[in-house]
Amino acid sequence: MLREVWPFVDTHRQAGRPVVLARLVGRDGPGSRPLGATMAIADDGTWRGSLSGGCVEGIVVDRARAVLAGAPPHMAAVNPGEDLLPWEDAPACAGELRVLITPAPPEPVHSAISTALAEDRPLAVRVGLRPPQRWSTAAAVDQLPDTGAAFTEELTPRPQLLLVGATDLAAVLATLARTLHRKVVVLDPRPGHVASGAFTGTADVVRSWPDDWIARHPLAARDAVVALSHDPRIDDRALRAALTGPAGYVAALGSRATHAHRLRRLTNTPGMDRLAGPAGLDLGGASLAESALSILSELVAVDNGRGGRRLRDGSLPVRAARAAAHA
Repeated sequence: MLREVWPFVDTHRQAGRPVVLARLVGRDGPGSRPLGATMAIADDGTWRGSLSGGCVEGIVVDRARAVLAGAPPHMAAVNPGEDLLPWEDAPACAGELRVLITPAPPEPVHSAISTALAEDRPLAVRVGLRPPQRWSTAAAVDQLPDTGAAFTEELTPRPQLLLVGATDLAAVLATLARTLHRKVVVLDPRPGHVASGAFTGTADVVRSWPDDWIARHPLAARDAVVALSHDPRIDDRALRAALTGPAGYVAALGSRATHAHRLRRLTNTPGMDRLAGPAGLDLGGASLAESALSILSELVAVDNGRGGRRLRDGSLPVRAARAAAHA
């Protein structure tokens, strides 16, 4: 996806270095990455992203470097294992991949993408599949120009993760959550906690009672709220406000005994059946990082409609489908 590689693309653009994008626009058979998966290859030899999880990346990088050297942009049919020697085993991947290899978008498309990602605005991005592979953007798909055969990706605002309580665990959660492409907001009415300095560059830290902030910033279905302050005066206000809205994941930290007391305090609060507590999956960890991983794992599972059990014990596809791009 463009979001995954865009910081790399933007850094090289600002340095004046050309970048070629390789985008997965079609596939025969299953694959480990969704349509729209993107690699970005710069002319200094560096690259980011993945199209197959490892099976074809070397082949794609070579083809992209040919475009950097002057070969025309093109649609490439890439087969896992095509660079193997006759006596080598076939790779785990299978099926032909259709990969569009083209220079990264020029202005004003580049700036439109950068602005949309930075400001969490929706943006539809389209690139033609045939020469001259023109790029276009619009606020919505139905506003894009008709360019014939094309590949379209919809950039959507990041879902929010509200962390209630500016604690040490919240700082670790904020750091990990950024890699999940979530906008992290830390809410705490206590001035000393807000001024801790633990969240530099990882979250928006706001001194506010959580219910007041939620009232001013209504939540959406993919947003999440995790109460972490260990202060019922703060956490309970956050939970009541979140549970009465559409947030898809609402959780509270604490022991089973603490949660039992919480349930008694929140009796008759609408939406109590959605409250995850104690927060997280049963990973058995004790460190801050392990606790944060447990909570974020549960968030990802709920967001994808999964139960969070071990993959070897289930039969559903490994990755839940989430349509974000289409040809």
